[in-house]
Amino acid sequence: MKFFIDTANLDQIREAQELGVLDGVTTNPSLMAKEGITGRNNILKHYVDICNIVDGDVSAEVIATDLKGMIKEGEELADLHEQIVVKIPMIRDGVKALKYFSDKGIRTNCTLVFSPGQALLAAKAGANYVSPFIGRLDDISTDGLSLIAEIRLIYDNYQIETQILAASIRHTMHIVECAKLGSDVMTGPLSSIEGLLKHPLTDIGLAKFLADYKKGN
Repeated sequence: MKFFIDTANLDQIREAQELGVLDGVTTNPSLMAKEGITGRNNILKHYVDICNIVDGDVSAEVIATDLKGMIKEGEELADLHEQIVVKIPMIRDGVKALKYFSDKGIRTNCTLVFSPGQALLAAKAGANYVSPFIGRLDDISTDGLSLIAEIRLIYDNYQIETQILAASIRHTMHIVECAKLGSDVMTGPLSSIEGLLKHPLTDIGLAKFLADYKKGN
């Protein structure tokens, strides 16, 4: 499973990259604003800055919700850097935009997916990634992980190549469960990735090894 980090914070992206497990980045206007990145030109520059840190795909989101606007913004984003994947919302004109970009050879990530039917439509339209938001489903007392399983089943039934990008990851166990269910990619905060490092028995074992070493010296 590929590991993406969901942030616009360059320091966190560098930290994940230095850890040696980072495969890409997802971000959006809200995450940009959180880092104080506002204004179209500043946002576009920030996407390039992110691409210069990581080796993998960087999802960059359109703001427009109409077909013409999404096409204009998407082409502008795709021209920024070869690593850019254009992030398109799961709406009617979004599906049309996915098809347009697919025909043009521009890679896409369909975001805000909350049902297997939406994931199927996105794949049919040619999306390279589909992003089911599992944490937001959990927030409304719905099992977000079951959506990953349902999409995986449908895609496997028809050998669909669209990658399942588990989004809205809230904690470390989300990552583990998504891996068990066959998600192609996860995207979440640095804290959820670093959480995989932790186990109390590792800490206890290391402390014992060091204590035993000191006894012998």
